[in-house]
Parts: sequence; structure tokens; C-alpha cells
Amino acid sequence: MSSSIGLSPEIVDALRHLKERREINTVILRHTYTPGALALDSEGNLTHDELMRALPTDEARLVVHELAFATQEGARRHEHLLILWVPSGVSTTEEQSYADDYSSLKEFLTEVHIHLSARRTEQLDYRQLVAQATG
Repeated sequence: MSSSIGLSPEIVDALRHLKERREINTVILRHTYTPGALALDSEGNLTHDELMRALPTDEARLVVHELAFATQEGARRHEHLLILWVPSGVSTTEEQSYADDYSSLKEFLTEVHIHLSARRTEQLDYRQLVAQATG
């Protein structure tokens, strides 16, 4: 995994860690004070509820999360999600900047096939995420 979009080595390592080691299931990225630069906000092994609490109510974030679930047949599955989190109140400029990075991450993270944008945590309801992963 090499970065063609200017991700820091720290972010590339966190994304590699998420993909290869399974010790973490979530990487949250935020903008730094340098325009167009992303920083690692956090990484961890978060439940769905913990992920919802980790999303700030007034700032945008980019999230790569491994969703664990069981199919209707009982088979265990995991799907990676890329989430653009833009709660109400985020400036248009900030939203556009995150949207640009979201588009770049979609190209960079070729193994992630579920891409979501959300403004409210209700839009990231666990059952809705599972439905998207199985649909």
C-alpha cells in the first residue's frame, strides 16, 4: 500500500494495520491546520456504539471502519466502510475539503466497496450498514 494522495506515513501505517492485523477496526482521520493535510485522529477496536460516540458533533471526519456482522444464514462477515462524516454546522469550505479527500481515499482504498456520507448518527444505524453490506 503506497500513498499517491499525500497521506502521512502514520496514516498509511494505521490503514495497513486495519487491513492486515485485525487488532483495530477503525481509523478516524481529521484535517490539520495545514490546508489539504490529513492527520490521524484515532485508531482502535470500536464497537458500533463507541464509533458513534467518537464522531464529533460539530466537526467533519473521514472514517475507515470494519463492520462485523452475521448474515441471515449465520455466517460471520466483515466489510470495510469509508464514511464521510459531515455534521450540520460544518462550513461549506470544510465540507468541500473533506469531500475532496473522501474522493481521493475512495481511489486509494480499492478494497473498500461501501462508501457513505452522513450528517447524523441515525444515518449510520447498524442495521442500515449491514443492509448495505449484504445488499
